[in-house]
Amino acid sequence: MDIRIGVTDTPREINMVLAADADRDDVKSAVSAAVAGASDTLWLIDEKGREVAIPAARIAYVELGPDGDINPIGFG
Repeated sequence: MDIRIGVTDTPREINMVLAADADRDDVKSAVSAAVAGASDTLWLIDEKGREVAIPAARIAYVELGPDGDINPIGFG
């Protein structure tokens, strides 16, 4: 699953591909908890096992891509 996170006062977005076994509902609930103030940091693990921390107060938006590998190849 692809995820794109906008961070305030930063011109670039954080783009990640989460592990194939990442549960969409778990990711959404972690993002919701961080934005609501229940946690100070949003921790995510990408497909290579790297952990990324995003300060919850700096999250501007989060975009979740579709589940699975549906990226087209060539000229669609």
